[in-house]
Amino acid sequence: MIVSVDSMQVYRGMDIGTAKPSVEMRAQIPHRMIDIVDPTDEFSAAEFQEVGRRAIDAAEDSHGRVVIVGGSGLHFRALVDPLTFAPTDPAIRADLEARTDEDARAELLAADPHADDHVDVANPRRVVRALEIIALTGETPTQRHTSAEADAVRSYVPVRPFLGFGLDAGAAQAARAGERFVDMLDAGLLDEVTRLAPIMGRTASQAVGYKELLPVVRDGADLDDASGAAIAATMGLVKRQRTFFRRDPRVRWLPWEDDDELRVGRAVDVIKEAAEWTS
Repeated sequence: MIVSVDSMQVYRGMDIGTAKPSVEMRAQIPHRMIDIVDPTDEFSAAEFQEVGRRAIDAAEDSHGRVVIVGGSGLHFRALVDPLTFAPTDPAIRADLEARTDEDARAELLAADPHADDHVDVANPRRVVRALEIIALTGETPTQRHTSAEADAVRSYVPVRPFLGFGLDAGAAQAARAGERFVDMLDAGLLDEVTRLAPIMGRTASQAVGYKELLPVVRDGADLDDASGAAIAATMGLVKRQRTFFRRDPRVRWLPWEDDDELRVGRAVDVIKEAAEWTS
């Protein structure tokens, strides 16, 4: 079974822009965490964790093999590491967001004088979230940061063992990103965005590629400019993902190979070697 940890493949209809595996491929190998909710919906990392862990548990109970694939670091760690997501409350958040940034920051520092060691207090969104967590759980940023769970997360101690592999994108990744986006446009991405635009919620509309093409659909913005922005956003995402996963000492990196068969063969060899070493 394959479990996708792409945070946007959970949305139905967002197929081309998220590079979902084909229907034929999904018929050959069971895939989970794809087409979970409609684009109008919000699907939090906490919800992703709950559904994803259930799918993995079910596969392991039936003695199946699970392969986790994708690039969303938070969603990956939500499945394999002891992350616990604090609750949310729209009413409490709305009340906090109505306050001035200065008042919210002062309230946070009054509740936790060392909060600025753990929270970017210059970021109003993070300040509001910290205050929301205090209101709902009583836990300050310092308390959460110094918990045993937080220490395990920082130390990369998983809740379930796994073998982690990353594929280095190679020197030509920028060129491939551009070619990939052009291929998506040729495959009908703009039509897909046009169809989804009326029903895309706050999270879905922020997906790379969709976010840049929505102004084309809604306001008649220039397609070439939007395409350039989408490619640049893709490269920014690639950089952030690479930085995130490079920090994880459990991930073994494989060099890029232009030849598809050679690339797959190298990965298979390394997986076999690691499996033998850990058996």
